[in-house]
Amino acid sequence: MYVAMNRFLVKKGFEEAFESIWANRESKLTEMDGFLHFDLLKGADTEDGYVLYASHAIWRDEESFIGWTKSQQFRESHASVIPTVEYKGRPNLELFTAVEGLSIRNWDA
Repeated sequence: MYVAMNRFLVKKGFEEAFESIWANRESKLTEMDGFLHFDLLKGADTEDGYVLYASHAIWRDEESFIGWTKSQQFRESHASVIPTVEYKGRPNLELFTAVEGLSIRNWDA
């Protein structure tokens, strides 16, 4: 399993606009071989007036994720993002390979 997570710091007051971008986007993830699961996570407020969000995608393996980043679907998904949100810096991409896991779900089904 391979996890790709982008962390965003969104200025307080822009939460609804940020969440709306994700809710109304035309996701292409399900078209990709090796894609398993996606969540948009909302974290805590920061002391300097931002809210932490993370996009969390689970892939079968690193090769599947790399295939996504090089695909036409990736380009199409990221081309229509309208900058109506104020951020602190750029998104911070974090990538993880699973070394151990436990689940009640059968991800291979």
